[in-house]
Amino acid sequence: MANGMHVTHVIDVQLKAKLGIIGYKNQAARLISLCDKIQNCKIEFIYHPTKLIDEKKFTNDFSKLRDCDAIIIATPNHTHFGYIEKLLNGFDGYIFCEKPPVTSLDDIDSLDRLPLTAKEKIFFNFNYRFSRLNEMIKTHIKSTAVGNVISIRFLMAHGFAFKQEYLSSWRSNGTKNLHNILDTLSIHYLDLANFHFGKPSRITYYPSIMSKNGSSYDTSNLLIQYDDGKTVSILNSYASPLINEISVIGTNGVVMIRNNQITIHSPRDTFNEKQFFITPPIVFSQDYDIENEYTKSLENSLSYFISSTINKLPMDIQQFNTSLETNRLILQLHN
Repeated sequence: MANGMHVTHVIDVQLKAKLGIIGYKNQAARLISLCDKIQNCKIEFIYHPTKLIDEKKFTNDFSKLRDCDAIIIATPNHTHFGYIEKLLNGFDGYIFCEKPPVTSLDDIDSLDRLPLTAKEKIFFNFNYRFSRLNEMIKTHIKSTAVGNVISIRFLMAHGFAFKQEYLSSWRSNGTKNLHNILDTLSIHYLDLANFHFGKPSRITYYPSIMSKNGSSYDTSNLLIQYDDGKTVSILNSYASPLINEISVIGTNGVVMIRNNQITIHSPRDTFNEKQFFITPPIVFSQDYDIENEYTKSLENSLSYFISSTINKLPMDIQQFNTSLETNRLILQLHN
């Protein structure tokens, strides 16, 4: 995995990227809202194959998208490859696709066989690579205060599976999206871990339906080990109270993100009067709003894509390759 992926391009403020968006709810709605705030792009069309919505930009005519500079695909996971394939036939613009890229190993192989010129115009939205969390991990995995990292724990959960709209959403459909929480949420943290530590030597996946609602897994627990002994645990659930916690445990200190606060406890050799180990003092503390940081990372990711589109620049091929590597690992876990 490559480091230093977060690249910022200078945008020509005189130009605007004409965007088409496939999808209109959930993540698509979030992206539409962000696009409306970015002055260097303009949404021309919002496409859905069947819905009839009385909105000027809304269309059921796929051919209209081909007039755009870039297309955003923000639809259920199993539809991604079909839309990419359709756009590659006659569309010369840039493609932004939500993660995971695709839902089958055959589709990954098809993407892998694309010519370099096509790959450099396709961007998969692993937006946590553009996050403050990514920068924080990069800064502290070898810092003096933390020492060598032993383990990282990601714990993100909320109670969506108990809301009425969950049952009618695609996320609860086990026939098409059995591993939806792994594919849409856990994948972010797995990608971040692999980005910094390389390919796992061992990985165990424990999925479950804890809410008893719907037929797809609402809870995912990943336990990962790397060649040098580092471990990562990732617990995500739609069946619990809200919790957002991250901990990075090192040989000399601990980084904790909890209750919208990031703290570092260090050094390891902190004792009481009996020379027993005690919790090290806080040597660093700062506000860290996890929900807000997610939105910022999405903004950064989208801005990177739009700047590439406006400046007609090839996107970092390592972005594409790493996305496929993470996607392949997730699909192997399905089995």
